Amino acid sequence: MSTIESILNEARVFPPSDAFASKANIPSFQAYEALCAEAEQDYQKFWANRAREQIVWHKPFTQVLNDQKAPFFEWFGDGELNVSYNCLDRHLEKQGDKIAIIFESDDGEVIRTTYHDLHQRVCQLANALKSQNIRKGDRVVIYMPMRTEAVIAMQACARIGAIHSVVFGGFSAKSLHERIHDAGAVAVITADEQIRGGKRNPLKAIVDEALSKTDDISVRLVVIYQRTGADIEFNPARDVWWHELTKNASSQCEPEWVSAEHPLFTLYTSGSTGKPKGVQHSSAGYLLGTKVSMQWVFDYKPTDVFWCTADVGWITGHSYVAYGPLAMGATQVIFEGIPTYPHAGRFWEIIQKHQVTTFYTAPTAIRSLIKLGADLPEQFELSSLRLLGSVGEPINPEAWIWFYEKVGRSRCPIVDTWWQTETGSHTIAPMPGAVALKPGSCTFPLPGISAAVIDETGQDVENGKGGFLVIKKPFPSQVRTLWSDPERFRTTYFPDEICHGKYYLAGDSAYRDKEGYFWIMGRVDDVLNVSGHRLGTMEIESALVAHPLVAEAAVVGKPHEVKGESVIAFVVLKGQYPHGKEIEQIAHTLREWVAKEIGPIAKPDEVRFGENLPKTRSGKIMRRLLRTLAKGEEITQDISTLENPAILEQLKYPTK
Repeated sequence: MSTIESILNEARVFPPSDAFASKANIPSFQAYEALCAEAEQDYQKFWANRAREQIVWHKPFTQVLNDQKAPFFEWFGDGELNVSYNCLDRHLEKQGDKIAIIFESDDGEVIRTTYHDLHQRVCQLANALKSQNIRKGDRVVIYMPMRTEAVIAMQACARIGAIHSVVFGGFSAKSLHERIHDAGAVAVITADEQIRGGKRNPLKAIVDEALSKTDDISVRLVVIYQRTGADIEFNPARDVWWHELTKNASSQCEPEWVSAEHPLFTLYTSGSTGKPKGVQHSSAGYLLGTKVSMQWVFDYKPTDVFWCTADVGWITGHSYVAYGPLAMGATQVIFEGIPTYPHAGRFWEIIQKHQVTTFYTAPTAIRSLIKLGADLPEQFELSSLRLLGSVGEPINPEAWIWFYEKVGRSRCPIVDTWWQTETGSHTIAPMPGAVALKPGSCTFPLPGISAAVIDETGQDVENGKGGFLVIKKPFPSQVRTLWSDPERFRTTYFPDEICHGKYYLAGDSAYRDKEGYFWIMGRVDDVLNVSGHRLGTMEIESALVAHPLVAEAAVVGKPHEVKGESVIAFVVLKGQYPHGKEIEQIAHTLREWVAKEIGPIAKPDEVRFGENLPKTRSGKIMRRLLRTLAKGEEITQDISTLENPAILEQLKYPTK
């Protein structure tokens, strides 16, 4: 069977209010369609016009798209620019005194940094790195707390043409070593420690362990930001304090002008099975994607206070913390801590305190906040909000409705965004002043993005049927290659089977409804084959979370000798963890609920309860681990990146 069945039925629709649409950057569906028609009529001219409007070029481009070496596409290849210049210098004359970053530390300290101050600090670090012989094309690994200094480190690398590779501060020494080794990094920028939720994590010690693992490490410099003043091992031949290195550095640094296709960064993904993939992004195309999406999807206004809760260790933190908001000249919030410390209302308190207008977070965070206190947002003044956003995975309709009603007070549109590390910026997402929203749908592709759903033979499937999500035309912000592994890039994203080597294969399953809205059904790996039916796990999870008892759910498959696969559900309840007969009663209730909501075929064979689900420190549910637990196999994957490894023991056994 070459298509995937859609079993979720969501009929609620929320059109944009007249008040919002009248002030929106794209104020109507007709305006959205006009942009799409412009892209359809002359694709290259459409993107060339956007690039000339949005980017300050040192040397203007004359070439637009070079597809001679497809799928290794090039955009604006003979143009030259500097990304840091586009994020900082271009704002200095007109709004140098505008606040660029409102930083709030784990313990509540607030530090405000203007564009002028940020520019000076970036230039100082850039000059300091150059004094250590860090040059254009060198790779620098950044392993930092979620602080303003992490953004400064990224921007400083961009300023001198060094290629940064940010590693999330929750990763283990083993994961860090793999990324340093693969990138051939010559320097690491880190901190003595990071603080999250009142707990300290020894970053420098982890760097030392990573660098001690083999003799072939290329790192010759470790720059250490002093966050806590903790005692650390210090190697004078290699280690240097950030504050000492930058003390006498000039606050002016001429940017390194680079080709449009010069790699801005690599970012490693999917390291839990096999070798991590170093996704490589260009300078100009990536910057363009972050800017147009800030305007189209986030409907950016100069008066906005923008808050994306993602860590810079992930692509969301690259595109919508370190680059997109600064390229727009926005004021943004950066938060070092976690949403539950020192109390469960921390996110709502920050929105109230800093008058946040745009709030962008992950469905896992939203579901966790519901569990911690569904009515908590009502205790805070959230009237500054005008737009909400969701990122990271499909948001189930019930969490969407809670977000809309309790946080947005039924007046803030929600932009449910589908994109990936590999796409660099939003690809399918609503224009909030133009598109009527459907809870759980990422709605329509951005202008210039040719998204489609195909079957296993590469043919488009009819609306209502599920299949493989692809993007049929190249676009400026997409991944250029995998670092030092072009063949893996080609076979992973442009496979000859399914895509005939022509389309970008996202790895997600999706369908379009009769109005053409896109619905993401989960990773292709997560499609279950149950008695001849191919079902997306996300739809079953959405049905479970729609039950009033359930805060969060994750669904995986387990081999079954008759049905092919059985449905295994891992569930977190809103109330207390159940015991005794209560477990069986609630499990039965939930199984029957799913049967009623979407059909008996989707009814879980097992329901396992936990006080939480296994998540990384960024909030991502580790479904690979749940599949291993469901099969009763021993876990051999690295679990050092989990926020809560002890939860695996609780979820190991079927509910009795």
